[in-house]
Amino acid sequence: MKPRPKDKQYKILITGLELEELKKFTWSMAESFGLDRKIENYLGKKPIGFYRWDLDCLDDTIWLALDDYSDKSCDGYETLKRLYDKICCLRTKAESTLKRVTCKR
Repeated sequence: MKPRPKDKQYKILITGLELEELKKFTWSMAESFGLDRKIENYLGKKPIGFYRWDLDCLDDTIWLALDDYSDKSCDGYETLKRLYDKICCLRTKAESTLKRVTCKR
């Protein structure tokens, strides 16, 4: 999907274990229009920008990954859960921005 001029990117810094855990599940983003490669190439040194549709894909991918964990008390699960919460906050922000834009018509 090609962004339009008014499409906004939402930036987030993903580092350390959060980035490692996320990279384990990029294989499930096969139809994400380059999001999988973007995350694979990301080094975690500066914030990465995601569009609203990227956040939707990340939300779904992480949610499914969390559901697949058999041991809910392991460090990987806890780390991915923290990242999921951050992504949910960004999605909420993106959706509220979208509603304000569409309501101005």
